[in-house]
Amino acid sequence: MRLVIARCKVDYVGRLTAHLPMAQRLLLIKADGSVSIHSDDRAYKPLNWMSPPCWLIEDPDIWTVQNKAGEKLIITLEEVLHDSKHELGPEPGLQKDGVEADLQKLLAEHVTTLGDGWSLVRREFPTPIGPVDLMCRDSAGKSVAVEIKRRGDIDGVEQLTRYLELLNRDPLLAPVKGVFAAQQIKPQARVLAEDRGIRCVVLDYDALRGIEPDEFRLF
Repeated sequence: MRLVIARCKVDYVGRLTAHLPMAQRLLLIKADGSVSIHSDDRAYKPLNWMSPPCWLIEDPDIWTVQNKAGEKLIITLEEVLHDSKHELGPEPGLQKDGVEADLQKLLAEHVTTLGDGWSLVRREFPTPIGPVDLMCRDSAGKSVAVEIKRRGDIDGVEQLTRYLELLNRDPLLAPVKGVFAAQQIKPQARVLAEDRGIRCVVLDYDALRGIEPDEFRLF
């Protein structure tokens, strides 16, 4: 992991164009080749990023990050305040608590409770930023990514949104729809999910353990 704090401006050139004016920012360059640009006021979400496979070309005062599709992040450096590298070691992965792990297992075994004719593709379906809980196909054969939480909040919706953005870049999967499933879903999370075209499912864990198709309340 390489951490660079620099005063810089960033231009994205690709399917559209976007510009970040000159300011002090954190640049993360990960071992997988990904590059992301962060500010101090957006929690974990980057201002812009390039997911692998991509490569970084460093010229004096200008970095160019490019992927196979020809998209580019052009980072113009005015001043570098910090530049360091750190070896993080193997990642053991996210350990879900008992309820979330059980919900994932039950839904995988009884995926038709999410819809007639649905089928499971895989649990823990991999993406460059982590696994989606379930990858399914609906009755029409369309891909659906399902993210499962005990309590559904905005962070969970943002997580699923990032998964969907990456998954929809894969022509073998796209278009990929999303389902946000939780025992409780906060009102703000529901509004955000529905605005992004993500279906919300409220789960009754105790009822699901006795599995009947009508033991879900769908909203």
